[in-house]
Amino acid sequence: MKKKFSHLTKNGEPAMVDVSEKGISHRLAIARSIVILAPEILEQFKKDEIHTKKGPVFQTAILAGIMASKKTGELIPLCHSLALDKCKVSINLNDHQEVEIICKVKTSAKTGVEMEALTGASIAALTIYDMCKGFSHHIIIKETRLIEKTGGKNDFKIT
Repeated sequence: MKKKFSHLTKNGEPAMVDVSEKGISHRLAIARSIVILAPEILEQFKKDEIHTKKGPVFQTAILAGIMASKKTGELIPLCHSLALDKCKVSINLNDHQEVEIICKVKTSAKTGVEMEALTGASIAALTIYDMCKGFSHHIIIKETRLIEKTGGKNDFKIT
C-alpha cells in the first residue's frame, strides 16, 4: 500500500483527518526535548532546580509544557482538539549535563496524542530558554522527538 500524507485531499488541499468512523482507544505518547545550557547557567543549578528573577526554571517549564499540551489543537492547524486524561512533564539533567524534558500524555480518543506530547516538550524547552537567556544566549534546543506511542494503528518506540 502506497503511503500518503494524511492531511491532504486528493487535490492536494489541506484537510483535517476524518476520524468519525474510528473507535475510541487508549492512546499514549511520550516525547523528549534536549536543551544544552551554557556553563554559566549550569552554575546556577542548585538541588534539582535553577532559580532566576522570573522564578524556578524547571517548575515553570513543567507548567508551560502541560498548558501547551492541553492547547495543541489551537496551535497546530489540522490537529484535533483532545481532552487529555493525563499529562506529565519531567525535567532532569542527564549524564551529559543536558536538560532532558520528557512529556507523557494519555487519552482515550479516536486519534493519537503525539502532537500533544511533542508540543508539551517543545514549549517546556522554549520556556527554559526564555527564563535562562538573561544569563546567556548560548542555549541550544538540540532535539525534540517522539520516543514512544501506543494505541491506534501502529505502536512506536525508540530502542
